[in-house]
Amino acid sequence: MTNTTGSALLVVDAQESFRQRPADWAATANPQVLDNIARLVDHARTVGDDVAWITHAEPGTAGVFDPALGFVHVVAELDPREHELQVTKTSINAFTTTNLHQQLTLRGIRRVVICGIRTEQCCETTARVASDLGYQVDFVSDATTTSGIGAGPGYEAVTGEQLMRRTESILGARGFATILTTADRVSSSVTA
Repeated sequence: MTNTTGSALLVVDAQESFRQRPADWAATANPQVLDNIARLVDHARTVGDDVAWITHAEPGTAGVFDPALGFVHVVAELDPREHELQVTKTSINAFTTTNLHQQLTLRGIRRVVICGIRTEQCCETTARVASDLGYQVDFVSDATTTSGIGAGPGYEAVTGEQLMRRTESILGARGFATILTTADRVSSSVTA
């Protein structure tokens, strides 16, 4: 069960739930996100990294993240394999409400590569917690996406692109993660 590369790709919330909000999905800051995630998944499988599929659920809410509605699953075009790790979280990060840390520890994982949906929420928070848990973290920003936030009482509107750049700055400058592009990751011969 131990992974020989010491690395795992964490695909965070690349799930059908988001496409059930057509206006948000159409306004995504990075329309290439699923293509870039697919490239990372292919690369991980080729070099022997583990692939972990994380989905988000909000049971009992009757919204798109309620498992009862049937949208809490990885988008079909990414094609998770049966033997790959799959966890469903109910918190913003992938660790607090799952056994992901235990599963990665059992596999000998020391580095996590993070991609997925909601750059500044689930992806960034997962990166921060992973760093706190002692993992080396690679954050593949162009394999994440988000949409903007409209203005409200006490806060200004922020575009999806601004949120993505802010996440890169915070994670990179504060030492939580190494910021990479998909091309950086798939061209790298070093996995651990």
